[in-house]
Amino acid sequence: MPRYDYRCRACGSTFEVSRPMINASDPAPCPDGHDDTVKLLSTVAMTGSSRAGAPQPPPSAGGGGCCGGGCCS
Repeated sequence: MPRYDYRCRACGSTFEVSRPMINASDPAPCPDGHDDTVKLLSTVAMTGSSRAGAPQPPPSAGGGGCCGGGCCS
């Protein structure tokens, strides 16, 4: 079940609510009972290796630099 982050405008506390996606936009009172809360924009963290079959970035050509990885004189 997804977790949504909220911030209470009255007391400033931040809290999480676990609820089905269909109820994602429902109001969520803070744990102290205040009703003036706002849902925060959450970021998604992707960790681990890439999926099989997913496109991979091309390998780096040399160590960089202006001449294909060598030093220019």
